[in-house]
Amino acid sequence: MLDPSNPFAEPSTLPYGLPDYAAIREEHYVPALLAGMARQRAEVEAIATDPAPPTVDNTLVALELTGRLLHRASSAFHNQVSADSTPGLDAIEEQVAPLLARHHDAIWLDRRLFERVETLGRAADAGELELDDDTAWLLHRRRVAFARSGVGLDDAGQDRLRALNERLTTLEAAFGRELLAATNAAAVLVTDPDELDGLPPDALASAAAAAAGRGHDDAWLLHLSLPTSQPVLATLRHRDLRRRVHEASVGRGLGGEHDTRPLLVETARLRAERARLLGFAHHADFVARDGAARTADAVTDLLARLVAPAVANARREAVELAMLLDADENGASLEAWDWPYYAQEVRRRREVPDEAELRPYLDLERVLADGVFRAAHRLYGLTFAERHDLRGYHDDVRVFEVFDADGTGLGLFLADLWTRDSKRGGAWMTTLQDAATLTGERCVVVNNANVARPPKDGPSLLTWDDVITLFHEFGHALHALLTAVRYPSQSGTRVPRDVVEYPSQVNEMWAWDPVVLGDVAVHHETGEPMPAPWLEALLAARAEGEGFATTEYLAAAILDQAWHRLTPDEAPVDPAGVEAFEAAALDAAGIALHALPPRYRSTYFSHIFAGGYSAGYYSYLWAEVLDADTVDWFTEHGGLTRANGHALREQVLSRGGSREVTDGFVALTGRQPRLEPLLVRRGLAP
Repeated sequence: MLDPSNPFAEPSTLPYGLPDYAAIREEHYVPALLAGMARQRAEVEAIATDPAPPTVDNTLVALELTGRLLHRASSAFHNQVSADSTPGLDAIEEQVAPLLARHHDAIWLDRRLFERVETLGRAADAGELELDDDTAWLLHRRRVAFARSGVGLDDAGQDRLRALNERLTTLEAAFGRELLAATNAAAVLVTDPDELDGLPPDALASAAAAAAGRGHDDAWLLHLSLPTSQPVLATLRHRDLRRRVHEASVGRGLGGEHDTRPLLVETARLRAERARLLGFAHHADFVARDGAARTADAVTDLLARLVAPAVANARREAVELAMLLDADENGASLEAWDWPYYAQEVRRRREVPDEAELRPYLDLERVLADGVFRAAHRLYGLTFAERHDLRGYHDDVRVFEVFDADGTGLGLFLADLWTRDSKRGGAWMTTLQDAATLTGERCVVVNNANVARPPKDGPSLLTWDDVITLFHEFGHALHALLTAVRYPSQSGTRVPRDVVEYPSQVNEMWAWDPVVLGDVAVHHETGEPMPAPWLEALLAARAEGEGFATTEYLAAAILDQAWHRLTPDEAPVDPAGVEAFEAAALDAAGIALHALPPRYRSTYFSHIFAGGYSAGYYSYLWAEVLDADTVDWFTEHGGLTRANGHALREQVLSRGGSREVTDGFVALTGRQPRLEPLLVRRGLAP
């Protein structure tokens, strides 16, 4: 029984069910999580032992309504441990991760519950049970989930599966903690100001503030972002500092105090064993079967089809960059830490504004209000009001109430955008509450990013990549906010992993829209719009550097597949073999370029070893097929209009996971997805 004074004991009375972070303390999480698991087990037991024949209401609907306490506590906890970790939260995660895995298995390996769902499935198959479309899809997905969870295994098989799931959950949580510590430890401290030549003034101020925050006066600290290639490499003129930053990036997790190799090697081996136990050839096959790709071979074929043209483009880009480097340092060979700098130099020579020139025109406040939010207003009629009376889980978090075109409240949007040592790298979206008519709950969604924190009272100026990231993550938020489904398990982004990025990638297009750019690109001090020739050059150069971008992405996706196409016998046992495994995988795929490493190396590949993208990093590309074709549809139909937004909302965003997402694409565009728009976008078309 949970103490009534615990903030999770009852649903929050704050607007839209926002967790009461003013009252929540670390010591509330474990009791709430334990009580939530116990309560859901009792709710599930009541369903499994119900003497009445199974019906939609007493089985499917009843199952949807279980676990509300656990969901309240776990969603708040998991978001906070990712966005604002502390030693106390880390310890809690280590304690509860295996318990949550055990709890999940107790439900999905319950043969009594499975038989009730199967009884409904057989009746539907025989035409004896008529179901609404969303309920039929729910029933289908439940049957698939039970089968994939191992409910058909014998007792010994289920016991081994439970042990594997507990251990894997522990390993994934540990990888995330070690990577955060490794990334914080790898931040590059600079004491010579001459080495920082080229860094924009606001970035210099942020670096000085970061150094002071760690007790280093008269110094500058360069934080690392999650990917291999660090943004500062594009502007730093000092070649040796560029080298130090790059080597710090690729060295994360590779030995030392925060070595992630033992964790990832064991993870790969145990995932392979679990896939074999469940009847799949390997983990990649297990993942693909539940997505739009259907087979791991289809994934491999798509990636392989793009490698040769992407590498050819990258090699052509490298020739030009090497010439510029040679002009600066005769005889020097192009290295990974040179590529971003000289790519920026190429753009400059083509009169494309560089990051230092762009940043004063990309103020966070304007990008958010006049870019991200205003585009959503033009498309969907949404309006946003900041709620200064509502508190997030950290002082950096801003809370916005979101209203539909008719004034109806849709939910809350929480923006947590600045980097800090307690936040994991990258950018992501999560929900604290999912909208569904069955529960009567509405959406509370969070976007996390890692924008450089501005100095006190200074502007928060963005890189162009930051702008794209804000639009991308808000695309996920729109998917959650605009959902209009009955069942919580179908809400928002609860769709197959390889199409979850589709709406978010479509939303990136508005960062490139001339109308939106005109609203956003205004100098933060003078109020002057960005010079028209700059805007034109920026748009014209959109495809610049696609050889680099596509190749580094494909290399990471191929590494992901390589780790997860292993059988238990093939998986490396010795952590010291990680680098050799990587090199062999990239070489075999024809994508091993000395000066162009993968977007993520294994030791800091959080997506696949700590996140939900194991054997699924390909999904960004798979979803981009739909995205690029949808962008063509928008262009064909007039672009940024309310009518087009309404169509996307009705056919894709509002449907969540209540049907196949590709069905929504076909309903929207009137055609099957085409690969050609993606090839054109990435400069890979013949």
